[in-house]
Amino acid sequence: MPDTTPVQQLINIVPIIAHRLEQIGVTKKSHLKKIGAVAAYKKIRDHNPHQTIPSCYYLYALDGALRDTPWNDISSLRKKKLLSTLT
Repeated sequence: MPDTTPVQQLINIVPIIAHRLEQIGVTKKSHLKKIGAVAAYKKIRDHNPHQTIPSCYYLYALDGALRDTPWNDISSLRKKKLLSTLT
């Protein structure tokens, strides 16, 4: 059964990130899980071409939300792996 938790209620998802997720059609945890943190970050970035979308915060926040982990508790190795997907 899909997780219907609204993105606003997920760990790490502050109001601006929730708003930007909603802009790309991601309103539930199941939506985020389906596309993944990296794809969600890229869609947010592409949807906001004139704004800086910090990967080190957004990407980690999204990944942590999927793992129910505070973004600052994500291991250095995982952070490097996430960032490597952006290049």
